[in-house]
Amino acid sequence: MTLRSKPSAAVQPELSRTHATATPSAPIPPKESDADARLRDRDLDRSSWPTKNEIPAMGGRRRVGGSGRLRKREWYILGAVCCVAAVVRLWKLSHPSSVVFDEVHFGGFAAKYIRRKFFMDVHPPLAKLLITLSAFIGGFNGQFDFKDIGKDYLEDKVPYTMMRLFPAVLGLALVPLTFLTLITLRLSLATALLGSLLITFENALITQSRLILLDSYLVFFTALTVYFWAKFYNLDSEGRAFTEGWWRWLTLTGLSLGAVVSCKWVGLFTIAAVGAGTLRQLWLLLGNLKVTPRMWIKHFMARALCLIVVPIIFYMAMFRIHFWILNMSGEGDGFMSSEFQHTLEGHGMEDTFADVGLGSIVSIRHVNTQGGYLHSHPYAYPGGSQQQQITLYPHRDDNNNWRVTNGSGIDQPASYPWETLPFEHVIAGSKIRLEHVSTQKRLHSHDFRPPVSEVDFQNEVSGYGFPGFAGDANDDFVVEIAPKTKGGRWDWAAKHRLRTLRTQFRLRHALSGCYLFSHKTKLPEWGFEQQEVTCNKNPTWDNSLWYIETNTHPQLPFDAEKVNYQRPSFFEKFFELQAVMWRTNAGLTDRHAYDSRPQSWPWMRRGINFWVKDNTQVYLIGNPVVWWLSFASIAVYLGIRVLLVLREKRGYRDLYKPRIAFYDEVCGFLVIGWALHFLPFFLMQRQLFLHHYLPSLYFAVLCFCAVFDFVLSSVRPRVKLQVGAVILVLTIWAFAHFSPLIYAGQWTKGMCEKAKWLKSWDFACNDFPDRLSHYSGQMASEKIAPSGGVSSFIDSAITNTLVEEAPEPIKNVFDNPDGPAEEKTIAVVGPEPNVPMLESTETRPMPVAEETQDAAPLEDTRAPVGMDAGAPQVTAAAEDEGGWHGDAEDDGKRVGGEEVLLPGEGKVEQAPIGAKVDSVPELELDDEAKKLVEEAMKAQGEI
Repeated sequence: MTLRSKPSAAVQPELSRTHATATPSAPIPPKESDADARLRDRDLDRSSWPTKNEIPAMGGRRRVGGSGRLRKREWYILGAVCCVAAVVRLWKLSHPSSVVFDEVHFGGFAAKYIRRKFFMDVHPPLAKLLITLSAFIGGFNGQFDFKDIGKDYLEDKVPYTMMRLFPAVLGLALVPLTFLTLITLRLSLATALLGSLLITFENALITQSRLILLDSYLVFFTALTVYFWAKFYNLDSEGRAFTEGWWRWLTLTGLSLGAVVSCKWVGLFTIAAVGAGTLRQLWLLLGNLKVTPRMWIKHFMARALCLIVVPIIFYMAMFRIHFWILNMSGEGDGFMSSEFQHTLEGHGMEDTFADVGLGSIVSIRHVNTQGGYLHSHPYAYPGGSQQQQITLYPHRDDNNNWRVTNGSGIDQPASYPWETLPFEHVIAGSKIRLEHVSTQKRLHSHDFRPPVSEVDFQNEVSGYGFPGFAGDANDDFVVEIAPKTKGGRWDWAAKHRLRTLRTQFRLRHALSGCYLFSHKTKLPEWGFEQQEVTCNKNPTWDNSLWYIETNTHPQLPFDAEKVNYQRPSFFEKFFELQAVMWRTNAGLTDRHAYDSRPQSWPWMRRGINFWVKDNTQVYLIGNPVVWWLSFASIAVYLGIRVLLVLREKRGYRDLYKPRIAFYDEVCGFLVIGWALHFLPFFLMQRQLFLHHYLPSLYFAVLCFCAVFDFVLSSVRPRVKLQVGAVILVLTIWAFAHFSPLIYAGQWTKGMCEKAKWLKSWDFACNDFPDRLSHYSGQMASEKIAPSGGVSSFIDSAITNTLVEEAPEPIKNVFDNPDGPAEEKTIAVVGPEPNVPMLESTETRPMPVAEETQDAAPLEDTRAPVGMDAGAPQVTAAAEDEGGWHGDAEDDGKRVGGEEVLLPGEGKVEQAPIGAKVDSVPELELDDEAKKLVEEAMKAQGEI
């Protein structure tokens, strides 16, 4: 920030003399001037510091009471403005009485907080915790799910008005904060009054503050940070460093920085703005010969403590509360690691044996992609080898169990007496086979392309074999132990042999050299939309790593060494969640009907349709007067600044004039704040909306006030009031003109069309009636028939259009965002998955296709022939006694033992056993129809 107080009266004569004697061509001598010497002596003597009443305001005028301290009349003015703002913010707060826009998400998060069910969101927890606090105060029990836009609150007695009251109060508090900030910046009272009223009647800020959304919290804490920083900067620039007030405002600035970044990561831009001002302070102190190196280090350490350490502690404290409340398993478990999940109640498991040996029955989990289980079930691939499917499944299931057997024996029997054979460890380099316990098929790979990832460097992985069959060479995998151990830093044995929950390993196919691999690619419906498992010849490291979660062996005694997931510390959970939030936030790249790009925000080219129902609408759009004037002030300042720089090159010293220098520093900080909250969005490829511009808008409004004060600083106060009154009248008129979109008020189609000042504004005018009398008629009908009857008829006739979906859907993005597009997930890996999934595939029936060619694959019960049952000659000779008789080359279709010819064809097709042929009676025409047919045929000359 670049705030600088105007020099005091005692110093002004010396400055005037210095400017009078200096010329553009004569450089200022580097030695200390008499004025600097007196300033140094005065700073060393606290008794010579200016009193609060001596601190000048901008333009050379003094304000009684000092910087930022209001007089009695000013308090009355501020109170009157707050009363007006309270009416604007709180009027009809309970309408609409149904879910609006992102209340789907943030109201739902409050419900999960109250039920203590873990969830995952891309935003830090402070604003959501405050929403939950308001819901708790209102008596919310957490049973309402906020699932759909337009879902009624009243029927379920949701305290939504209380939940909306908190952001509304913070939106109201933004008004006096603006007033006090402008006074602290030492702008005039008229400018402060104008700025607070511009915020009062800004439509977008009003709309956001009346709903259960995060932006009201974000903008409030951003404004609070600017106010605290301005108070601190004034004391620091006056030479009051390390006083009680100096420390107080610096600490409060750090706390507010922690709060703003704990609402949304956009708060990082606020930290950057304050950081820019801090760097400038330290740079000027470094060039001040009166400041010793030791004193400079004290300044640096004080700012580092309050502006870096304090915000970090506050931010982490919010997550500490977050973890303390969300201590039960919920929909967000799938986003987190297995260790994290097992810290949640309802997601733990019993201790399991540590040592893995030949004959152990294990469940194997993938290290990456949320740690799904290696899984198989009695369904075959529809193509390729048509052998049994191998997938990655996110839930615990008996179909996740595999028996580890020896793969290096020659002519080995199909089964071993594991209860009597001695226990033998599985060490690095061992050749093993994995036998699926429930279907007795072995994990198998061969030179067939996978069903989805049909590329040459990936092979299909299938289940192959049958009871009593010893297997073939394509069942053999070599164990390669990774250097890292999972959860056991000091478990040295885990680096040399398989240890449950400790060893991370890869399985290399012995014949082809490919590695067992999985990624986020999903199988189609015939594979239950589970993750694809392949054998990859060139895999990424993480996607080819596995570990064993559970382990049993008949030779291990009950008191043998057992292990469990190690509970991560708070810091491990904290950093893991930050990484997941970052990846998930970066993955929100889907388009939305009302998303927009940053270049359109300052011009407000389009808004966001929040809610449409019963011929009323809530549409986020700003006050055009406020938005366009504030953006114009940014352009005006930058233009003037460029002009002053060019004039300085020609020898003019405008920037050395106290009045211009002061306004330049104030506007410079505000423009930097606007740019840091706006320009970074150009680098983001994620989903963006108009409401992301609101923090930048606040800085732009403050900048407009500073430019307004500068331009009119030399005119009479009455003229300034008149110009401000004109701007205020235009602002209030624009607010009233678009107010039906804020309060879901009554509007006509014609009024709506006339309000579209830009063609890109897409609020739905067709949802409004042609006349305002329609609303009174609707109310009268509701009174006549409160349930059913006429009311039902009218309700059915009224347009009831809802926004398709709320923006920013939470997606689980663990892979490279530039990787291939994923199919929708079936597993419970995040909030509200698109397709519900059974907890076990054992009882889930296969989907039945309507046509024969789309029929679900049958269970693979074919006897193996030769080395690979997937060979074409084996597939062609297969039979299935329970289903179809004949094969693809059979020309007979048998129905009850007889062949049936298809009409119009010379061949027959196969039919299932037991199917019956029903005779279809011919349709008969009545006399009138026959007469019409005969007339038509005569007209065509056919009869």
